[in-house]
Amino acid sequence: MFRAVFVVLGTLPKKKKLMVFESFHAKQFSDSPRAIYEYMKEHHSEYKLLWSVDKSAVSLFEDFKVPYIRRFTIPWFWTFPRAEYWVNNVRLPRWMPKPKGTVYLQTWHGTPLKKLGLDIEEIHMPNTDTSEYKKNFALESEKWDYLVSPNSYSTEIFKRAFHYKGKVIESGYPRNDVLSSHSDTLISNLKKDLGIAEDKKVMLYAPTWRDNEFYQKGKYKFEFQFALENWIKEFGDEWVLLSRMHYLVAENFDFSAYEGVVYDVSLYPDIRDLYLASDLLITDYSSVFFDYAILNRPIIFFMYDLENYRDQLRGFYIDIEKDAPGPIVQTEKELFQAIHAMSDSNVQLSSTFSEFKNRFSSLEDGKATERVVQTILK
Repeated sequence: MFRAVFVVLGTLPKKKKLMVFESFHAKQFSDSPRAIYEYMKEHHSEYKLLWSVDKSAVSLFEDFKVPYIRRFTIPWFWTFPRAEYWVNNVRLPRWMPKPKGTVYLQTWHGTPLKKLGLDIEEIHMPNTDTSEYKKNFALESEKWDYLVSPNSYSTEIFKRAFHYKGKVIESGYPRNDVLSSHSDTLISNLKKDLGIAEDKKVMLYAPTWRDNEFYQKGKYKFEFQFALENWIKEFGDEWVLLSRMHYLVAENFDFSAYEGVVYDVSLYPDIRDLYLASDLLITDYSSVFFDYAILNRPIIFFMYDLENYRDQLRGFYIDIEKDAPGPIVQTEKELFQAIHAMSDSNVQLSSTFSEFKNRFSSLEDGKATERVVQTILK
């Protein structure tokens, strides 16, 4: 039914110069779609810009005073299939075909560390058949007119893993422009907005999800593998901890016992602000470290389940043990030792770090958005 309506309305005349954006299944105002939206708003006032928004995210878009239409409502059906441009960073629902004359820009949402799409040998996600999953990826990528890539490494993987044959814009990620050209005032204001004292140092903990640890499809389990009480004893006087869970993790963590020291920022609108506000990153297999490295700040890899994740669940595209731009640790004790060792280190003195940046971040010069927009508006 939805598909039939969508197809019919997609045959109506295009709404010229209408660009519709979505980020993370229409639930966020973030990532490269946001960077492109902000650039278009500033430089191309002749375009009408609209966000397609899930009902759960309406208040967020109202807070930001961003023009939106609610996903899957009558006005949305009347508008979305007729837009001249779509900008998205994840896959659209399979039932939504791309109408003739629509330009679909797929920005994707990270430099790949773990195997993606057709490169995954066996899917461990709930209610997901491996061959069906791969087929869906190939069907989705056929809709894309342009795919944004942050570097040549990603371009090669994306083409194969998404079975993508269209145009690639190898530009750097629009979302990272702000990381290459930020001010101290911005950082100071972000800390104020988050309620963090100016004299406190900030640690960002941003792990990913595990395909095989779930409650149901799309809702994944996560348990802290270091004790917050111990972290506070060791670091609480000098540091605060920002905890940022992946959007697929379903846990609601209660940090009220650690108020003022541990902050749950999982629902914070855009992780780019959290990168800027923090002095050190702890992650695991999340692609956040590719972006964070642009800031030349310390990164620690807390990979307590490295062997299982690497050999059973996903597998990696790079030799993470050789190429990681920071130490890999597996226990709480090792994690705390690494924090002490790294907290005041100058990562730019590390040849591993420099080589990593040259390989993955050489295009991140603050002008990626401009390059993308110039390409699609030709």
